[in-house]
Amino acid sequence: MSTAELYGDVVPAEIKLKIDQSKDTEKVEERIVLSSVNIDKFKNAFLYITQKIGALPNVGQTVLYKILYFCDFDYYEKYEEQLTGALYQRNHYGPTPIEFGEIIAQMVGESKIEVVKSSFFNHEQTKYMPMIAPDLSVFSGQELNHIDQVIEKLKNKTAKELSELSHKDVPWITTPEGKIIDYESVFYRTADTSVRVYETETA
Repeated sequence: MSTAELYGDVVPAEIKLKIDQSKDTEKVEERIVLSSVNIDKFKNAFLYITQKIGALPNVGQTVLYKILYFCDFDYYEKYEEQLTGALYQRNHYGPTPIEFGEIIAQMVGESKIEVVKSSFFNHEQTKYMPMIAPDLSVFSGQELNHIDQVIEKLKNKTAKELSELSHKDVPWITTPEGKIIDYESVFYRTADTSVRVYETETA
């Protein structure tokens, strides 16, 4: 895929056709309430990520949105299973977890996190400081190792860099503005964001 295609939100015709055909066979729900176990995983993933990198100067709300997104969508691409089950909406600056505000409000009320207003290169920044340790027992070893890999890969990127990266991701490109991003579209990713090694078809 060329740079023009990526930044112009253009998907190669053959990929778009496959995605359209897939969506014809299964209607994507506009809103699904997360189960309690998934909310628990989301909360503890958020605590774990903020515990590890929340104090870094570049890590504010936008960076956390993207790290959570890549944790969830990369895991689904690699293992065909959900990590937290969170739903993400296509917004102008990239994927946004739609339950984020509600869940964070719960965590603030439970004294699990503190919201701190700061700035980074003269831009207003919302940071989150964990007040308790995450419960890592909710994750398998595979899940925790995956989260660590995503953190290590993305922790030093700015909000702008991560937004640009998410704009190269087929799931974001193929979703209309304001709509929920379909997890199944990870299987149509290009080399820019794909994290799975697929077997090459042979004649």
